[in-house]
Amino acid sequence: MKTFWQTLPRPFFILAPMEDVTDIVFRQMVARCGRPHVFFTEFTSADGLLSKGAPRVADRLLFSPDEQPIVAQIWGNNPKTIEQAARIISKMGFDGIDINMGCPQRKFVQKGYCAGLIRTPDLAKEIFLAAREGAGDLPVSIKTRIGYDKIQTEDWIGFLLELDPAALTIHARTAKEMSLVPAHWDQLEVAVELCRAKGKTMPIIGNGDVKSLSQARDLAKQYQTDGIMIGRGIFENIALFDEQRAEGELLPFPQRLALLHDHIQLFSETWKGEKPFIVLKKYFKIYISDIPGAHHLRMKLMETQSAEEAMKLVEAWQKELPGVVDQTASNLPENA
Repeated sequence: MKTFWQTLPRPFFILAPMEDVTDIVFRQMVARCGRPHVFFTEFTSADGLLSKGAPRVADRLLFSPDEQPIVAQIWGNNPKTIEQAARIISKMGFDGIDINMGCPQRKFVQKGYCAGLIRTPDLAKEIFLAAREGAGDLPVSIKTRIGYDKIQTEDWIGFLLELDPAALTIHARTAKEMSLVPAHWDQLEVAVELCRAKGKTMPIIGNGDVKSLSQARDLAKQYQTDGIMIGRGIFENIALFDEQRAEGELLPFPQRLALLHDHIQLFSETWKGEKPFIVLKKYFKIYISDIPGAHHLRMKLMETQSAEEAMKLVEAWQKELPGVVDQTASNLPENA
């Protein structure tokens, strides 16, 4: 059955799922600045989706039409709840479901979740098959790593390829390495060769240390991947996915300031206090950077205690532009 994965250009680009970052609000801000070909949700607990706190968990699965195609990423180690969660998600309008077999956080892997599944391939198979059963017509993909505490691309990735996921995203580090060493991109070449040798046709997507579209294109060409997933690079340039913008070019500061105002406002309107204001503060550096006195301005924002207070501060700066930059530039280092 043909899925949206087969309709994407080659190479295609994806915004990585990031915990407490890639919610509906942030994805909409990215979409306004030059969207990737595919969005993923934050990773969502299958068990949580079936618990008493399900409405709170389901907030992770909110999305808007302008984010499609969008994939719901779920995690868990119970095939029954994975199947039930996939069945629920299949009715929510998503374009696909992805199984998280890659998050290396200790609190998850010690309990056999996410990258912990690399150590239990039989269970990983059950999880995937259960998700596919519950997903109905939705394609089910997998995001993983090249091993648990050592590189085991041929064994682990070879095993996953035999399951025939709709797509396979490979973070080019082991779970033990987390993000503490450079990504082993040579292992993507191994994975692609394995895929071809087995006669498989699913897209292979590389992930790890990608900071720009030109780098993504170069990596895709060098290692013959179908797509590239980019995560932390978005914190350096919210317009990273805008193919019309010059490489590395940031949006003008007044435009970023207006986007920050809209982000704060949309965060407040969307979550209505359900998410604490402190969550919003991790985004400030995306908008306030690469100008004289940026650090000083960010510190002013970090001192605010509510979305309303932060919006008023941004509005005051907007009225004073360009003076707000000039006032902080005289005694502060550039690119703070």
